[in-house]
Amino acid sequence: MSADTNLLLQSDLGGVRTLTLNRPGARNALSSALITRLTLALQNTHNDSSIHVVILAGSGPAFCAGHDLKEMRSHNDPAWTLALFQACGDLMLTMTRCRQPIIARVHGIATAAGCQLVATADLAIASDSATFATPGVNIGLFCSTPMVALTRTIGRKKAMEMLLTGRAISAAEAETAGLINAAVATDALDKKVNDLAQSIAAKSPKVLAIGKRAFYEQIDQSMVDAYTTASAVMAKNMMEPDATEGIDAFLEKRRPVWQNL
Repeated sequence: MSADTNLLLQSDLGGVRTLTLNRPGARNALSSALITRLTLALQNTHNDSSIHVVILAGSGPAFCAGHDLKEMRSHNDPAWTLALFQACGDLMLTMTRCRQPIIARVHGIATAAGCQLVATADLAIASDSATFATPGVNIGLFCSTPMVALTRTIGRKKAMEMLLTGRAISAAEAETAGLINAAVATDALDKKVNDLAQSIAAKSPKVLAIGKRAFYEQIDQSMVDAYTTASAVMAKNMMEPDATEGIDAFLEKRRPVWQNL
């Protein structure tokens, strides 16, 4: 396998696909090549009906240390730099648009664009030793693109504190802020993530896709528009075969058998 292929590892088990950032020597920094690989992998996953949940993980001591600063400095070209940040934005949008729920498994630092990955993921579970930061301000490069995901995930005051100071916050603080769902002991991380993934994977994949799409469609709408959107989605969902099966199974006190669509 080529070095480029090894940038991202993929494994599938029981309807769960694990995508592992694999640049441990660079703390899984998002090089342009890794951004491209991850975006393509998520696009392919979106179209794979056998996959119900995605786990996003990192190899080595870090989850993701953000963009590859050495690569950025080596180019020092405005057009290339703009294309890089646009590609990273496209990656984050691909995560949101991916029909499968995405769980970030965070075992080490998640900084800058790495923190952006965590904020963009649908769910996030972290080791209690993990830390999170948007430290660009410390090196003269404000974390403007990570800010987009961060400010849509946690409160404004906490987001501004992280962005303006560059201070790293603990997993416990990240949980309180709503950046992650839970902080657990390191030796309990895999079980917590896998249990969560399997719980979600047991649900109707069609309904998961409907719900995830509706969640992001309504979240920035006014309350009036959000109820209009959600009502239409729920009425359409009610006509789906899996809704019929699920309701009948509930009434008949049996386990539902979902269509794999």
